[in-house]
Amino acid sequence: MSLTEQILAPLPDNPLDSLRRADQLWRAYRDASLPLPTVVREDPQPLELVDWDVVICGGTLGILIGAALAQRGWRVALLERGILRGRTQEWNISRRELQVLVQLGLLSASELEQAIVTEYNPARIQFHQGVELWVTDVLNVGVDPVFLLETLKLKFLAAGGQLFEQAAFESAVVHPNGVSITTTDATQFTARLLLDAMGHFSPIARQTRQGQKPDAVCLVVGSCAQGFPDNRTGDLFASITPTQNQCQYFWEAFPAHDGRTTYLFTYLDADPARPSLEALFEDYLRLLPAYQEVELSELQFQRALFGFFPCYRQSPLPVRWHRVLAVGDSSGSQSPLSFGGFGSIIRHLERLTLGIHAALDADLLQRSDLALLQPYQPNLAVTWLFQRAMSVGIQQSIPPHQINQLLSGVFAQMSQMGDRVLKPFLQDVVQFPALCQTMLRVSLANPGLVIKVIPQVGLFTLLEWLMHFALLAVYTMLYRVGRALQPWSKQLSASQRYRFDRWLEAWQYGSGQDYHE
Repeated sequence: MSLTEQILAPLPDNPLDSLRRADQLWRAYRDASLPLPTVVREDPQPLELVDWDVVICGGTLGILIGAALAQRGWRVALLERGILRGRTQEWNISRRELQVLVQLGLLSASELEQAIVTEYNPARIQFHQGVELWVTDVLNVGVDPVFLLETLKLKFLAAGGQLFEQAAFESAVVHPNGVSITTTDATQFTARLLLDAMGHFSPIARQTRQGQKPDAVCLVVGSCAQGFPDNRTGDLFASITPTQNQCQYFWEAFPAHDGRTTYLFTYLDADPARPSLEALFEDYLRLLPAYQEVELSELQFQRALFGFFPCYRQSPLPVRWHRVLAVGDSSGSQSPLSFGGFGSIIRHLERLTLGIHAALDADLLQRSDLALLQPYQPNLAVTWLFQRAMSVGIQQSIPPHQINQLLSGVFAQMSQMGDRVLKPFLQDVVQFPALCQTMLRVSLANPGLVIKVIPQVGLFTLLEWLMHFALLAVYTMLYRVGRALQPWSKQLSASQRYRFDRWLEAWQYGSGQDYHE
């Protein structure tokens, strides 16, 4: 019996079976054997009646946007395939990022404090045989998803929203004046706008991508357990080994309300020869004692954590139909370095709420209008080079310490420039001045290491990165120009103002200037 079977088999809810089901899906992505769904079609005939302004498919994160829109007076229906409840495991995020929930009126200040169940400082960044850094106030609070989703659900219902549980999305028909949505129990909904919040594996997103294999994947496994030595610090980004199995393993660790959470993750492509999640879990358990300085026999495992997160160079997901918009992980709007999920949607929550509200108010729900809500963002596109530099091709040969040495050198330079450079990057925010300074300093301090990375990432990736890097500079300047013109924009018509505001947000978020300490 493997270590994975020994540890997972006795846990509640049979996580071993869930792990193997996830592996079957991961295998289908690697083999490109996943059936291509056809769940959205178009019909030129108008609907006789449209009952809702917005129907949101996917409740776990859709409730965030749903509650915000319902409080603004829109008729919102939220469809959830199961029962809308949060998982036991906390969502880690920074306290600063959570303030948007108060700003949008979704939580009071006291409710936000109730939602935060763990908080720690400092957090470590460390690379094998390399630099060790400590930062504060980054991903250092744990939010209780059970409390958060229950509170948001009550706010949503009080504002007039309606929640339909055990109502899984099955299909949608786009009409000139609305969308007809059918669930697996044959219930029908009609709405002016359909929001797809069903996550990475959304059938609508898969139909839009037409069977395209992911350009990269993040595999992650982990657990929450008791029995660790007392430790109120965390790890944001750590490695304890050189490259092995054509993978560079990274670790995260956070205090949790009922133990300590540890994750092992790696970046790779979707080649059929890549390891399974179960194999990665076996490596996680084998390496965990050395990582946390504890024997497995001393730990009492509370739950197992695992998943894989596909990333695509063509992100955010292009809008394919009128009146249908992907949000959150369905849209692919996270960077290829992050797992997406809660942190990603929180970052864009205000932008999406105000943008969708404006689109509904001005009845700008055509494809070209909605595309402005999920624009190209060069500050996310430039991170593809970093992701590629942290992964190894299945047939590629690089020195086993190269990735650790590169990361150690980069983070050492960022640390010397201070929190204004380091903290935004750790929260998936890349800004042109900081990136430019970092790349220059790394090139001067470690020219040989930088040269080694070029054949690893490939010339095409490097040239593509230079284009995104140049556009990052352009967006930085455009946002400053747009801010100067903002007072003048009040004279525009509603449709013109909508487009101006969306372009201004695209320049702001696309250049990382939405980040504020």
